[in-house]
Amino acid sequence: MKPTPVYQQIADDLRRQISDGTFPPGSQMPTEAELLEKYGELHGVRSRQTIRQGLGVLVHEGLIEARRPKGYFVIQRKRLVYRPQAELRQKPPEVDIFTNLVQEEDGRTPSQDIEVSIVDPSPVIRERLGLEPGELAAARRRVRKLDDVPYNLNDSYVRLSLVQGTDFMHPGDVARGTNAVLGELGHELVYGFHEFYLRMPMPDEVQRLQLGAGVPVAEHLSTTFDSEGNAVQVTVNLIPGDRHVIVFETHRGAEANAPRIPWGNP
Repeated sequence: MKPTPVYQQIADDLRRQISDGTFPPGSQMPTEAELLEKYGELHGVRSRQTIRQGLGVLVHEGLIEARRPKGYFVIQRKRLVYRPQAELRQKPPEVDIFTNLVQEEDGRTPSQDIEVSIVDPSPVIRERLGLEPGELAAARRRVRKLDDVPYNLNDSYVRLSLVQGTDFMHPGDVARGTNAVLGELGHELVYGFHEFYLRMPMPDEVQRLQLGAGVPVAEHLSTTFDSEGNAVQVTVNLIPGDRHVIVFETHRGAEANAPRIPWGNP
């Protein structure tokens, strides 16, 4: 069995100290010079390059970030509770789903950057919506933010012929929510089918979410249906692993009796 490389031993030691709170979230890591002195004594390290390799492992894992010229810092970010089952939850009128959920349980300010377009959808979207070859879709692509920091992506697709000329195509917030618009068109969403895929992000997703190196994502595909069993909407949610906790709730009896779960508690 090959011995563990020294840089990996350094990364393992620093990771342990982050986990046990020696270096708490938001704190600055020791300088390269300080680490060289420490691990020079422990492992005979003589090169800053070895120290940088060890730190690079933690950067790639999303545990620390480099802030030049200050140094390395433990990443601090309050996690957002992501509840897939809240998609069809009743909400106050004139309030969209994302704003309603955040206002209910979080003190931060929600906002969204929204782009609306007509697209030739991917095979994944086309199959789930049951579109004919060449049939187009309407897309609402959202970057959802808290305190102006990107937190997740929420991209919705519906058959273009269903929503063309309606508020679904409005290039901005629709106060009552686009699910309400679909209901007004005779397609109230009553059932959802959910798929989760865990992967590394694509370059455009890294850019939209301003992701650090090594941060994985959960891709949540939600296909929602009306009361007649027609697939009406496919929503692709991209959930970065460093800023969310995904919560599923199960109930036996009335949902109102469920205990409150602290927002953002990992």
